[in-house]
Amino acid sequence: MALESLLVMVVDDDRLQRLLARAALQSLGHRVLECSHGGEALTQFSTQRPDVVLLDVEMPGHDGYWVAQHLRAAEQGGWTPIIFLSGLQGDDEIWRGIEAGGDDYLIKPVTTRLLGAKLRAMQRLVSMRKKLEERSEELRLANAQLEILSRHDALTGLANRRAIDTHLHQEIAACRREGQALSVALLDVDHFKRFNDAAGHLAGDQALQQVGKLLSDACLRPRDLAGRYGGEEFALILPLTPLSGAMTYARGLLRLLAQMQIAHPDSPVGPWLTLSGGITTCVPDDNTTAEGMLLRADDALYQAKAKGRGRFFSYEMKLDTAEQLLGR
Repeated sequence: MALESLLVMVVDDDRLQRLLARAALQSLGHRVLECSHGGEALTQFSTQRPDVVLLDVEMPGHDGYWVAQHLRAAEQGGWTPIIFLSGLQGDDEIWRGIEAGGDDYLIKPVTTRLLGAKLRAMQRLVSMRKKLEERSEELRLANAQLEILSRHDALTGLANRRAIDTHLHQEIAACRREGQALSVALLDVDHFKRFNDAAGHLAGDQALQQVGKLLSDACLRPRDLAGRYGGEEFALILPLTPLSGAMTYARGLLRLLAQMQIAHPDSPVGPWLTLSGGITTCVPDDNTTAEGMLLRADDALYQAKAKGRGRFFSYEMKLDTAEQLLGR
């Protein structure tokens, strides 16, 4: 079975030995990279990424064992095969070579036939390494995709409950450090069960997607977050947003939703799909928790529904968007 050509780095201070090695390797169909000393070998190893290293033991300055140790330290995983070539014989030398990071130890002079046999064995190792690297990359990409899926709602593409909770904890800590206001809103699509019953679940899913896009598009700043809290309920996390800014934001959302004119076939509120929302705002201190802010936003949402739906109610201002529009 034909195996692919290897890039072989030959490290030897003797020019004649490098030429002989080059001739033998090229006759076997391999590509050759020559280095005359350890420093050059380390540089070429990092930039050229050879498949195999043929490394002389006896060199001036740093010997082959030192070079092998530093090659291994420069490569995560230690995948690249290193074959020592030496005129030194004996078990102690072979032991030193293996301890330094070598995979094989050949005594000079080495015949082309023997070198070819060793490289065929190394080719199989290189092939296995490449397959493992490919599988590792596939696994990395799959895990990255799973991480994305674990933090995003499949229907709307918004952040899911887990991501909302994580982001809210982070922003409470950040706004506490900055001494800045943080607003949180919980929103419900009004009478969504009646929408599903009248229009069907497919239309209901499409309506949720439209609402999700509206909320996503309205998050213009990097730290703003829109998420699907569950079912027909959504959440907004708005750092650096005071009370007045949160109410202005809410009025803008309701205006944009009204302009979309998503028909609701069975809503007591009106002919179009509407939202009810609850807002809570604070400058976080040591007593502020994500759970507490969500509970206050949920209580404000309940008040918005009780006051007729199709509006946002501010927990702290005790005021809703409909009252503001009327100038009260």
